[in-house]
Amino acid sequence: MLKTFRAWLKGSRLEWIDDVPTLGEQQIPVHVTLLENESVIDKQTRGQRMAEILEKLAGSQAFTDVDPVIWQQETRQDRSLPGR
Repeated sequence: MLKTFRAWLKGSRLEWIDDVPTLGEQQIPVHVTLLENESVIDKQTRGQRMAEILEKLAGSQAFTDVDPVIWQQETRQDRSLPGR
């Protein structure tokens, strides 16, 4: 079973965040995957992408069988409403 360790990459050093692997002084080859930084995407592009996704969702009519009143009642069921 593979185990993943979290770390910060600073220059050419890794700083462990959670668990620290027991490696001793041996040199181990590693694979590092850098994820795309979300802040690179500008707000307009992100908003446009979100609008396209919401249009597709609306077009698929995925929530046609959901009654919004019943959904809201079920969602707020554990909370007592003042004055009611």
